[in-house]
Amino acid sequence: MRAMLFVVGVVGGALILLGLLLEAVRWLVIIGLVALLVVIVLAFLRGRQSVHRHSAGRR
Repeated sequence: MRAMLFVVGVVGGALILLGLLLEAVRWLVIIGLVALLVVIVLAFLRGRQSVHRHSAGRR
């Protein structure tokens, strides 16, 4: 009986830890996607500024 309670406790703890880990991974993925989007937007804006400066110097 004691061994069965120990196994149930270990399995329950493992499931709780797995749930917390999956929740953390989900938030990390969301944060990573937002960061990637910000980098793409900044690269696009800097590229446009570079083209603008380059074409303004030719006039």
